[in-house]
Amino acid sequence: MYKIISKEMLTPNICKMEVEAPRLAAAAKPGQFLIVRADEKGERIPLTISDYDAAKGTVTIVTQAIGASSKDIVSYEVGESFQDVVGPLGIPSDFCEKTPEELASEHYVFIAGGVGTAPVYPQAKWLKEHGVKVDVILGARNKDLIIYREALEAACDHLYICTDDGSEGFKGVGTAMLEKLVNEGEKFTQVVAIGPMIMMKFATIMAAKLGLPITVSLNTLMVDGTGMCGACRVTVGGKTRFACVEGPEFDGHQVDFDEAMRRQAQYKPEEADANEHHVCKIGRGR
Repeated sequence: MYKIISKEMLTPNICKMEVEAPRLAAAAKPGQFLIVRADEKGERIPLTISDYDAAKGTVTIVTQAIGASSKDIVSYEVGESFQDVVGPLGIPSDFCEKTPEELASEHYVFIAGGVGTAPVYPQAKWLKEHGVKVDVILGARNKDLIIYREALEAACDHLYICTDDGSEGFKGVGTAMLEKLVNEGEKFTQVVAIGPMIMMKFATIMAAKLGLPITVSLNTLMVDGTGMCGACRVTVGGKTRFACVEGPEFDGHQVDFDEAMRRQAQYKPEEADANEHHVCKIGRGR
């Protein structure tokens, strides 16, 4: 069993949990994911690893309570345990394989949106710990939906806040901030975008305009997380790839985002039905 050590609601529907998983914590790398099964009858939910601490033997997950299964995960409290936490799965971020000499010349900029902000944190932290210059553009609809601010401030050289309504920081989307920074003279060598699929699509369009390479994370496509269900099939560079076993990170310039968004929407009727008949487990026997 995997005990919940801490729990914090970052927004009304985004929950951060630290969970005991010693072997997973010892093996995890940035960019990888894990699978949570809340109870013996629970659905397998792939979640990107938001942090890991080998010394404490814990991993951190951030869950947005949207569907029935994610609501069940969020309903658990400190001291309770999940049935299974499996991982690390997926291929680590490609910078993990670069030499110190290769990393020394890099200047990464992350564009983080929504719950995708959480997996940006371990990547930015890893890069800064290895002496790489790293900036983060953090976007949200308004200031009340900004998450991971303090953690990211400590994990990067510059944090740029963007809000759609202008309630804090730059008024506009993260892609506009990226263009602004480049026009002002920033010499980025690599863009990484993690967030809603539509955001990553337009971040890729902007990166192409600016002549920059971009990596995107397709973790939101995953269902069973092992390649068996085929739900995360996506065309990358004209070839069919599986986000869970060949990703979740890919070259954004090669991704067919329109196909990915169609695939992402294919289970919406089932999700709506599950939500309609969902019974919250808070206060019930586990």
